[in-house]
Amino acid sequence: GYGHTVPLSDGGKAFCIIYSVIGIPFTLLFLTAVVQRIIVYVTRRPVLYFHVRWGFSKQVVAIIHAVVLGFITVSCFFFIPAAIFSVLEDDWNFLESFYFCFISLSTIGLGDYVPGEGYNQKFRELYKIGITCYLLLGLIAMLVVLETFCELHELKKFRKLFYVKKDKEEDQVHIMEHDQLSFSSISDQATSMKEDQKANEPFVTSQSPTSNDSSINN
Repeated sequence: GYGHTVPLSDGGKAFCIIYSVIGIPFTLLFLTAVVQRIIVYVTRRPVLYFHVRWGFSKQVVAIIHAVVLGFITVSCFFFIPAAIFSVLEDDWNFLESFYFCFISLSTIGLGDYVPGEGYNQKFRELYKIGITCYLLLGLIAMLVVLETFCELHELKKFRKLFYVKKDKEEDQVHIMEHDQLSFSSISDQATSMKEDQKANEPFVTSQSPTSNDSSINN
């Protein structure tokens, strides 16, 4: 949200809140699903191919692949679009165009530079649609690059430094408590089943000794 277009009425503001509450989670789910599918073909399979086919170290191949992918992404979604914006926008130079690309794809979106706002802009509607597609594809590419770097073995080691370590004694106590609870629950279930069986058994009428004696005498 650059902030150059905002709702003014109370109804528009309420609709914007409801739309954001529903739309933002769905957008995140959509981006996550797309990135998880793209990264299989862009990162994991190429790294595995060079590791299995050519026998290179998987860690070295992953690092080189991440650097190359990052360079291609920066070139295709920062430098080249910045050069295009510097030509299409009369008041922007290359630095301002690159600044817009970085601020937009990093999801900061300050709104101090918004393309296609000039009234003399040719094919303004088509230009806006192209910018929307560029931002969507650029955001997906940035997420793919970040996910690729996060899968590096060295970064995984670095992230483990910030994890909270649990004591082994506490883990053993939790396991013993869990086992005791499970054993007690099993014994309780067994006793309840026995009581149910006894309750469901038919009553057996015991014969009196006098009747038995009479039957024997007969």
